[in-house]
Amino acid sequence: MLICADGGGSNGYRVRLWKVELQQFADDSGLTVTVCHRPPGTSKWNTIEHRLFAHISMNWRGRPLVSHEVIVELIGATTTGSGVRVQAALDPGAYPTTVKVSD
Repeated sequence: MLICADGGGSNGYRVRLWKVELQQFADDSGLTVTVCHRPPGTSKWNTIEHRLFAHISMNWRGRPLVSHEVIVELIGATTTGSGVRVQAALDPGAYPTTVKVSD
């Protein structure tokens, strides 16, 4: 599996927890995982995300975003003029914060 990740932020090359969890995923799945880090900040260059977000924003404009389910439904109902369809699913997992990774 090839993962192309932004070199900064929560999945940056210096974040130890991200590397530990990624190794755990590779061990559990049996997949060989290769990570390619782009320079920090370059993920915003991915124009498809920006083009899709414009359509998502138009789709939920004026609608109250009252729950995760409503948000996921509105995102999943989004299409573009060129026929791109968005798929969305809610991940109900609980993810701990401030986890320390020992040396």
